[in-house]
Amino acid sequence: MTTTAQPYGAEQLAQACKLGTSTLFEASGLSTSATDIAIRPIWAGASVAGPAYPLECSPGDNLAIHIALEKAPRGSILVISTGGFVAGYWGEVLTVAAEAAGVAGLVIDGGVRDIAALTARRFPVFSRGISMRGTIKASAPSVGQPISFTGTPVATGDLVVADDDGVLVIPAAQAAHTLTQGQNRADKEARMMEALMQGKSTLELMNLTSWRQA
Repeated sequence: MTTTAQPYGAEQLAQACKLGTSTLFEASGLSTSATDIAIRPIWAGASVAGPAYPLECSPGDNLAIHIALEKAPRGSILVISTGGFVAGYWGEVLTVAAEAAGVAGLVIDGGVRDIAALTARRFPVFSRGISMRGTIKASAPSVGQPISFTGTPVATGDLVVADDDGVLVIPAAQAAHTLTQGQNRADKEARMMEALMQGKSTLELMNLTSWRQA
């Protein structure tokens, strides 16, 4: 197992989860940072933030995942491209292996299975679908190298944030700035909600009063 230092501090990751994907997406200003909306959590309330570890699987083949579990730094989130082929690339056995290896979560544009077990273990998994169909172990196109995940560029160490709203990938070089901007946005919205409770309207607070009918 690789022991590369964690690129983000615990406070940063907790802040990322608290701010959430929608706030951070708006703060990032990056149209490509949001992945395909079809990538959804397999259990409600799943939330995770951490450095990406990208890999690519051939359709119906999960050998690359087994290799990645030996190479990914602790705290990583596996981001797996399968070309959108939905099969059971991941299940309970790989979840237990991931937990033992210190992997924090999984994002995959293919499918997973053993949903009851994954839900019971509260392991954060975000996938395109669910499939009982198993996979072979014959090829590993790419492990740890940059990939395009449903059109979003992903490199090792990029900041991945995933929750009920979707999956976000922020380039490592822009992660700290995005967190700062995200916090500023959250603070501004908190002040707006306080004003709303005191009787102000969204039209007033957002300078949209010109749309009021005479």
